[in-house]
Amino acid sequence: MNKIAEYTEREKKVYGKLYSDIVYAVDNISDFVEKDKLKTRKYVSKLPIVKEYIELIDTANREADKKGILDVFRSDEKYKRLLEDYKKRNKNDFKQLMDCSKCMCLNCSAECGFDSCIGCVQDSRVKYCDHEKVNFTVYDNFTLNLTNNNTGEDSTYKVLGIVHNLELDKRYIIIENINDEDDKYILYYYPGISEDQYGEIENKEELDYVISLYNAYGD
Repeated sequence: MNKIAEYTEREKKVYGKLYSDIVYAVDNISDFVEKDKLKTRKYVSKLPIVKEYIELIDTANREADKKGILDVFRSDEKYKRLLEDYKKRNKNDFKQLMDCSKCMCLNCSAECGFDSCIGCVQDSRVKYCDHEKVNFTVYDNFTLNLTNNNTGEDSTYKVLGIVHNLELDKRYIIIENINDEDDKYILYYYPGISEDQYGEIENKEELDYVISLYNAYGD
C-alpha cells in the first residue's frame, strides 16, 4: 500500500459521495426540468470539477503504487500535494457544491417564484421551502455593517438567515451581532441594486412566523 492511501481513501469517500449525490439528483429531475434551465443550476455547471478531482485521486494512487523496490523510501507527498493544489485552486467551487448537496433546491423540479439557484450566493443554502409561498435561506459568511439608529454606534452583524414570503411579497433578515450573540434583530429586507434597505417589523404575526422558521431550521 502506498503512503498516501489513507488520505486518498478519505478524499474519495467524501467527494465520491458528493459526486454521486449530485448525479443522482440531476437524474431524478432531468425529465421534469427544461434542459436550458437545468444547466443554469450551479451544481450542474460545476459538477465536472468534482469528477476531475476523483480522477486525479485515482491517478495519484496508481502513480504511488507504481514504485519499485528501489523507490520504497521515496515520499508519496508530491502526489498528495497535487491533490491539495487542485482543491485549493477550486476551493470556492468545492464549497459551493457542498452547500448545493445540502440545499432544498438540489432535488427540486418545481417551477417557483423564488430566487433559487440563479439568486444563490456563496456560502448559502435553502433550508426550508414549501415550493409555493415561503422559503428560508441560511448563510455561513454573510456579514453586514449597520448603524444603530438609537445609539448611533456602528456594529458588524452576521446574517443568520433570510425568509422570503412570496404571498406577502416580503423578505425578512435575521441578524446577530458578532460580538454579542444576545443582540439579535429581525428586520424587513429590501435588496437593492446599489444599496440594501432594512425596516422595523411591527406585525407580531409576521415576526412570530419568522422566529418559528429560524427556531426550526436555523443552523
